Amino acid sequence: MQPRVDHGVVSGTFSLDGQTFDVDNNVWVVGDDAECVVIDAPHDVDAILAVAGERTVRAIVCTHAHDDHVRVAPALRERTGAPILLHPAERPLWELTHGAEVRWDEDLADGQQLWGGLTVLHTPGHAPGAVCLYAPALGCVFTGDTLFQGGPGATGRSYSDAGLIVRSIRAKLFTLPGETVVHTGHGDDTTIKAERDALGE
Repeated sequence: MQPRVDHGVVSGTFSLDGQTFDVDNNVWVVGDDAECVVIDAPHDVDAILAVAGERTVRAIVCTHAHDDHVRVAPALRERTGAPILLHPAERPLWELTHGAEVRWDEDLADGQQLWGGLTVLHTPGHAPGAVCLYAPALGCVFTGDTLFQGGPGATGRSYSDAGLIVRSIRAKLFTLPGETVVHTGHGDDTTIKAERDALGE
């Protein structure tokens, strides 16, 4: 069965470098009527499961390990039995939220193929192990906090690199078809072409 994309918004906080902000996070679920993959685990397990519905959750795939994207990942794993997938370079950020005792289950790697037709694209910059998830059959890419409507994700905080995020976007995202829909970690959708044009590419 052809997978589809389901969407919800969950509210909470983001904390790093001694500051805390209120944030609204997108929850993206890719799957068919029986099974699905949850992308990121922000704030509220019940709200995430409301998007997943009665389906079996095959995996919890984290685009990066800022606390507003992984805070409830262990609790969601406990509720669903699904493994948590995260790039290993995210370990320092993961441990800021969960310590060294709680771990994710499987490492993500650039080019890896996941259930649901998702391809992992390692896009460091916003965070060292940030990834995007490209779904060519669905004509979309899930960019976490790497690319938004209006440009690259935020840098300037610990573990981020402004030059690197732009290089990642150019190498891994701007090479995708222009009509590819960009499903972001926060805020509205955009397209690869719109963001490529905005950066003068």
